[in-house]
Amino acid sequence: MFAPSQNDVRRFFCETQRKRRERAPLTPMESIAADWIAEHPEYHAELDDLDAALAAVYDVESGRTNPFLHLSMHLTISEQISIDQPRGIKQAFALLAARSGSAHEAQHEVMECLGEMVWASQRSGLPPDGERYLECVRRRATR
Repeated sequence: MFAPSQNDVRRFFCETQRKRRERAPLTPMESIAADWIAEHPEYHAELDDLDAALAAVYDVESGRTNPFLHLSMHLTISEQISIDQPRGIKQAFALLAARSGSAHEAQHEVMECLGEMVWASQRSGLPPDGERYLECVRRRATR
């Protein structure tokens, strides 16, 4: 399993932002990340300064959104949808996107479910529950 460090993730997104700005060639993963970066102009300034990005602290008390976590979740969900893992996520996402009228907003709703699943797994010490996650997305798609 690939387990990048916090700094690896931050470098990846900052480098992708640099390449995106300079219209440099991108790897397939960078291409997906660049699309999500483009959807979030509110993060561009943070992604433009690697040294500040590496030093930044995003704790709950500060009330600041962690752009690296947010963009990583977009990448995770995009990958899950592309390979339909957990099985059924692709269909559930399509229904949610149709209901919301926006694939981006649908991703943000899926992100809530993904965050709940990760939080529950960390709290319980059990593996992530893909079925519970999928059911959360399905509920959001049909409400």
